[in-house]
Amino acid sequence: MEHLISLKEWSPEKIRDVLDLARDVKTNPANYQDAMARKTLLMIFEKPSLRTRLSFEAGMTQMGGHAIYYHTGNSPMGSGKESISDSIKTASRFVDVIMARLFKHDDLLEMAEYATVPVINALTDDSHPCQILADLQAIEEKKGKLAGLKLAYLGDGFNNVTHSLMFGGTKMGMHVSVGSPAGEDYSPRADVVADCAAFSAGSGGSVFVTDDPVEAIKDADVVYTDSWMSYHIPKDQEAARIAKFMPYQVNSGLMAHAKPDAIFMNCLPAIRGCEQTAEVIDGPQSIVFDEAENRLHAQKAVILTLCGAA
Repeated sequence: MEHLISLKEWSPEKIRDVLDLARDVKTNPANYQDAMARKTLLMIFEKPSLRTRLSFEAGMTQMGGHAIYYHTGNSPMGSGKESISDSIKTASRFVDVIMARLFKHDDLLEMAEYATVPVINALTDDSHPCQILADLQAIEEKKGKLAGLKLAYLGDGFNNVTHSLMFGGTKMGMHVSVGSPAGEDYSPRADVVADCAAFSAGSGGSVFVTDDPVEAIKDADVVYTDSWMSYHIPKDQEAARIAKFMPYQVNSGLMAHAKPDAIFMNCLPAIRGCEQTAEVIDGPQSIVFDEAENRLHAQKAVILTLCGAA
């Protein structure tokens, strides 16, 4: 039995297979309309989401299956009345696959340890693999390839999306450049950078981290940013973080240093005037809603793969 915990553990070949399947699912949805018939997905939510819930629930429905929404805030597991292990052992008797969107990555690892059905990471404080699979699908749709492209990430380098994007990009032969403020609270983790350097040695890609936003974005094919205020960050830190990250705001001036045909991405939600300007996210180079749509197709491919239904 296989899980999707992090793209760090998935081989380039596995990622390629899922991306190819996602493309076929998107192109030929009727071929998969009964692929999950009489199958049930349990969706465990500790963190709220628009795209995650809608894409997983719609995806199961479109493949003939059913999804159950389970919020930990009003559950025995969330209140501490029942352990994660007991909850997941029980759930595994009722459903065919589990996805979880949690604060703590260790809680997801515990779920995977005790589950007897596949577990999908729909976001933790450590990683966001489903988002990056959708991102890679979108990039390939727009650019025709992944290997050899320069992907520049600007902003908060010390977060789950950045780390997952680095894993996915370097495994697929991309040149991943991260522009973020210096310091352990803002830059990618050293172990992630080291892992990505090792992945790049085998894929022909590369990884580069700098505190110079112009250097990071120079000649980029893909420009990516994300929220400066992740869920776990206290509200009283907002003003200081905005001041710290403002030099990394993706605006028309910064985009001018990327390639003229560069595409702009944000996994959403987005705040215009913070991590990017309205001119950029609502402009012709932005593909943020194509990117969001691909959550549906990429996650269908993940479910089909893990459940052996492809």
